[in-house]
Amino acid sequence: MLPLRILFASPEVEPFVKAGGLGDMVGALPKELAALGHDVRIICPLYGSVKRVGEWRERAEPLGVEVGPETLWAKVWETTLPGTTVPVYFIEHEWLFGRKEVYSSWPDNAHRFAFFSRAALTVCEQLDWLPEVIHAHDWTVGLLPVMLNTTLRDRPIARAATVFTIHNLEYQGYAPKSIIDFARLPLSEFRADSIESHGQVNMMKAGLYHSTKITTVSPTYAQEIRTPAGGFGLDQVLRYRGGDLLGIVNGIDVGTWNPATDPALPANYSAADMAGKAICKKALQGKLGLAVDANIPLFGVISRFAGQKGLDLLAAALPRVLGVMRVQFAILGSGEAELENAYRAIAAQHPGRVGAHIGFDAGLARLIQAGADVFVMPSRTEPCGLTQMYSMRYGTPPLVRATGGLVDTVENYVESAGTGTGFVFKDATANALYDTIGWACATYYDRREDFAGLQQRGMAQNFAWKVSAEQYVNVYRWAISARERAGT
Repeated sequence: MLPLRILFASPEVEPFVKAGGLGDMVGALPKELAALGHDVRIICPLYGSVKRVGEWRERAEPLGVEVGPETLWAKVWETTLPGTTVPVYFIEHEWLFGRKEVYSSWPDNAHRFAFFSRAALTVCEQLDWLPEVIHAHDWTVGLLPVMLNTTLRDRPIARAATVFTIHNLEYQGYAPKSIIDFARLPLSEFRADSIESHGQVNMMKAGLYHSTKITTVSPTYAQEIRTPAGGFGLDQVLRYRGGDLLGIVNGIDVGTWNPATDPALPANYSAADMAGKAICKKALQGKLGLAVDANIPLFGVISRFAGQKGLDLLAAALPRVLGVMRVQFAILGSGEAELENAYRAIAAQHPGRVGAHIGFDAGLARLIQAGADVFVMPSRTEPCGLTQMYSMRYGTPPLVRATGGLVDTVENYVESAGTGTGFVFKDATANALYDTIGWACATYYDRREDFAGLQQRGMAQNFAWKVSAEQYVNVYRWAISARERAGT
């Protein structure tokens, strides 16, 4: 089949700028699509924190973006994804994007990303490169499909189909009604079956109503968000668009996340020779001030400290766990002040058994993936999750709650059959988490062959982006066909 022209419009792209898993996806999926022969390009804002990796050049022609009462002008910088020929265009506008933060709680966030949505479309016209499909990522570019369907209807770029990916439905991008004038959208779109919600503009809702097709980052999450419990007020919209919605599990960069070659580790290892993992465990224990003991199960945590991630459940369960089980914990993360203080206190009360690093350290994160015996993710909601896939890749069975992408990537251990890749619990309670930590602890001590089997099966999982990329190509063709049938 003929190759496609695909535009990624995204607020993040690794390795230039990343706030979460969205950046990982946009930094990896285009590489695989390009390897499949497609013409892929990426557009992203030039924040003050963007890393200028590789060779950059400023395009000579300024970019006039039709927003607000008069055209705003921007610069366009061009580079490529490292190791590829995939072009990446950065939109420079000091007033809107000069600050370092990607999102934060800026009162002008709607203006920033309405401008970016219009700029992404304008760049394509300036380049005289018209995508067949535009892959828009999360609420930040929710107005882009509305622009295509309304104010740009008579221009060639309006023929592009749109695929809108929900990365986390909890964040929806509410904006004042005045954003309609700034974005130069018809006031007639301010209604419940378009962009209005609770008297404001909802940018996520705009993307859901106006995109040709919708994806999210795991099949289970695609079902959860259609329910009142998981829909964050948009479940009715998602049920309405249910025939155009599907979930595709994110992949991981298996070249970068590889314990056999990872330069961040004190020793490399593979499924065929696990000796290096013991060296990593010893190094992790030493780095976090834990008692150096090869025989004690070491549980690792790398997370944002938030209720969504279930870190309050772990904080509640830990005192009881430490009171009755011979275990260690290596904890890395930051977030809600109350939880940060709770983990500091737990570490202080249990020296040598709990090590907590408040903040983020990329090298320590990799060492935890490699040096821990079990990786803990007690999330209340998890659209996809990547760290559980990293942990399996590193021979560290994950312990997860049954939600979202965790269900789709972790197979529960069955003692009688000796199958599975991790430990899964259902109820979002401290008691359920406590019981599952106990189960993992008992497996480590009493069923060592089963535990080794969990490690080996996890390391054998295929989480490469190529699998997901092929599914996305099918979605793109589906969207293009639907757009053509609609006569747009």
